[in-house]
Amino acid sequence: MLALAKAVGIRLAYGIPVFFIVTFAVSMLANLMPGSPGEAILGDSATPETIAILNERFGYNLPPFDRYVQWLGGVIHGDFGATLFSREPVNDLIGRRLAVTAELAGLALLMSLVVALPTAMFAAIRNGGVFDRIANTISSALLSIPSFVSAVLLSLVFTVWLRVFPATGWVSLTDDPLLNLKFAFLPALALSIYETAFFYRVMRGDLIGTLREDFVLVARAKGLPTSYIAFRHVLRPSLTSLVTVLGLAIGRLLGGAIIVEFFFSVPGIGAEAVNAVAVKDMNLLQAIITVSVIVYVVLFILVDLAYAWIDPRVTVR
Repeated sequence: MLALAKAVGIRLAYGIPVFFIVTFAVSMLANLMPGSPGEAILGDSATPETIAILNERFGYNLPPFDRYVQWLGGVIHGDFGATLFSREPVNDLIGRRLAVTAELAGLALLMSLVVALPTAMFAAIRNGGVFDRIANTISSALLSIPSFVSAVLLSLVFTVWLRVFPATGWVSLTDDPLLNLKFAFLPALALSIYETAFFYRVMRGDLIGTLREDFVLVARAKGLPTSYIAFRHVLRPSLTSLVTVLGLAIGRLLGGAIIVEFFFSVPGIGAEAVNAVAVKDMNLLQAIITVSVIVYVVLFILVDLAYAWIDPRVTVR
């Protein structure tokens, strides 16, 4: 237990410099954006004096480094400030939006694994067969389709032609679970298409390699059923690569959600990031980037720890 805590502490220590570098870079880049928050609030008709007064009121007249230090002091105390227009606490807004994005990413990940794992297992067992060749062709095609193209095609098929799913909008999971899933299905499916093909390719390669190991040949020589060998002896040793790409996939899903959420009008953190850039809401933009960095660091810590669970030969240090 002590070794595990030490390993987590070391990885957190590695993540601290990343946090400072990324947040400082975002703060500096925000200052390169044309215009100012005062102009975004008051509009083009406002006088320079009025804009200057508003910028001073919210602290946007400070030098970039001083403003970053002031913002960092608030973050250390758990305060991300307030949004530019509504003056709503950024913490509250991020909490609501992140829950929506997490639901979409989780649903997309579940869809991907449910399809990719059994398909990869079936293809690996029948390596070189008709099913394997068809699955490889389809996965190659799906890997070349970006999420925004998938969103357009899915909307065309399921909304315009079949009229079974709504094109835009959102209902909270706590308000109506069934209606929530109806609104979440198309965005999650658009996010899952690439990940399904990617997981399939990774798992198929690892499963084929494991099926050629000596212990599998011994199990076959004993007359054990192929399905039993596949799920009892082959699946777990083949999960190492999948665990690695799962961490990357979750980060990719959070990034890809920006376009998909904006297209389907889903009130997630991705769509909020687009709005923050459009209105120059620096507090909100920095908070979104900060939360994303924290999520990435936590994910890679969990990936490292998962190695030891999958393969007992791996020691976490």
